[in-house]
Amino acid sequence: METWFNPPAALESILRGIAAELPVFGAGFDPDVRPADPRHGDFQANGVLPWAKANRQNPRALATTLAEALAKSGRVPPSVAAVEIAGPGFLNFRFSPEFLAAWLERHGSSAALEAGASSENAGRTVVVDFSSPNTAKQMHVGHIRSTVIGEALCRLLAFTGAKVIRDNHIGDWGTQFGKLILAIKREGYNLDAPGPDPIAELESLYKRGDALTKESEADLENARKELVLLQNGDTDSLRIWKKIGEVSYRAFEEIYRTLGVTFDHVLGESFYCDKVDRVYRELRELGIAEESDGALVVFHPGHPRFGRDAKHPQPFLIRKSDGASNYASTDLATALYRVEEWKADMILCVVGAPQADHFEQLGLTLERWFPAKGLPVPNLRHVAFGSVLGEDGKIIRTRSGESIKLKDLLAEAVERSLAVVREKSPDMPAAQQAEIARVIGLGAVRYADLQQNRTSDYIFSWDRMLALEGNTAPYLLYAVARIHNIFRKMDLKPGEGTDGASAPSTATELALARKLLQFGPSLRQTLSDLRPHALCSYLYELAGEFSAFYAADRVMVDEPEVRARRVLLASRTLLVLETGLGLLGLETLDRM
Repeated sequence: METWFNPPAALESILRGIAAELPVFGAGFDPDVRPADPRHGDFQANGVLPWAKANRQNPRALATTLAEALAKSGRVPPSVAAVEIAGPGFLNFRFSPEFLAAWLERHGSSAALEAGASSENAGRTVVVDFSSPNTAKQMHVGHIRSTVIGEALCRLLAFTGAKVIRDNHIGDWGTQFGKLILAIKREGYNLDAPGPDPIAELESLYKRGDALTKESEADLENARKELVLLQNGDTDSLRIWKKIGEVSYRAFEEIYRTLGVTFDHVLGESFYCDKVDRVYRELRELGIAEESDGALVVFHPGHPRFGRDAKHPQPFLIRKSDGASNYASTDLATALYRVEEWKADMILCVVGAPQADHFEQLGLTLERWFPAKGLPVPNLRHVAFGSVLGEDGKIIRTRSGESIKLKDLLAEAVERSLAVVREKSPDMPAAQQAEIARVIGLGAVRYADLQQNRTSDYIFSWDRMLALEGNTAPYLLYAVARIHNIFRKMDLKPGEGTDGASAPSTATELALARKLLQFGPSLRQTLSDLRPHALCSYLYELAGEFSAFYAADRVMVDEPEVRARRVLLASRTLLVLETGLGLLGLETLDRM
């Protein structure tokens, strides 16, 4: 019995191989297998219609030819799935109850699920560039998006077989340091003996230094001199700058520990300062970059906005007219380093949507530069995201108009959750209340972000994200705790009591088993679009299917085979829910 982890991938491989041997198809046919409307089947091959249209053939006839060849090949036996032609040329596949039983039996642990998923990205090296706060500034609510989206993508990519390199490309260089160092020296601030909240103090110092430069031309010149000293490697300036970085990253790490986020490298903009000259030299030698009013720029021929002949040309500025580097300079050097040193096949940059033009120009430049140097061009993808809005539809801020600090937001989430836990379970030990509140509060903030389509803005609402109904973290965490409770009542551990399970039979058993079968396809869809909300939607639907199953079918029945298969369904639902939530970065609870 076949036990494919991801049926669409398996079916696509089979159909592609068969089509390549048929004269009416040949090479290049994409079967495009996706989950189907449950009324028609489990999965549907949609690729015949576009192929027929492109080749001016009858789609129904092509679908018939492909289905007949598939039947003769025996590669999808009738005992595995029924195949039928629908509409103008769709192929529908409905897997047998026996196949569903075999799939459930085989995938009985997170390790088994990971083994099944690992072929999706095996052999691929992916650099994920995410979070990326600026030193000397507190992380604010806007950083939640890059941080949790990036962490989820890292976990998903690693689970599906990729070698993942996590890089926190912090902002630790630039003109702001002249102003900050000026203020530190002017006020005699001791970085070796900071106060209780050193990064808040650094942020305040920068604001005071910035105010000085706006009030006094002399102080503006002094800040410029401080910057020049730093850029030229002055010992005292570098000491202060390094200390700023250390103090800042300790504060960042406190938030990362709270969220369970880790990095392999923290290579900020400063790391690439001595590498940008190579970028300038090679792009000029290759005729990709050129001088323009003293600056170094790249035009992309034929592009409607970035080409020289565009109506309003927007060249890629890679060196300023005063000779200073910028984001483009360091990002080009960063991409080069990641390919040469880390052998990256793919680079994901989890950065806000306003930077779309920058990353498009960056990718276009790499496509011209790297082949000319004999380097592979990585698949550079800008994982853009929208803004977090308040309930008034505007960028969320404090009452005084400042950005909400991420540390304060996370603390408030836990406090609000603790109030709810105390109200609902007043007799629970305080330590247990606190732990449940921590998991729910942090999970609620994280999930509220991830379940949104990342390119959309979303409204931050405490009431919505902490609700026990709807597509929320508390709802899913409760679903997990509820299944654990079912096993406690049966005096079983999850995974026990499944020996001798028969194939799913009732309508709700079959519906739940078919939903479990879609775990692999949901991971594939999530990573295809790099949109974690697809996995969130799947987990929410799975929890709903389990509720329907549990309401309709008693688990503790007398017939051993029936009881075993229902225990098996409960066990696998728990496994997939916990595994999926873990991939999104959420901890789970066995009691709530």
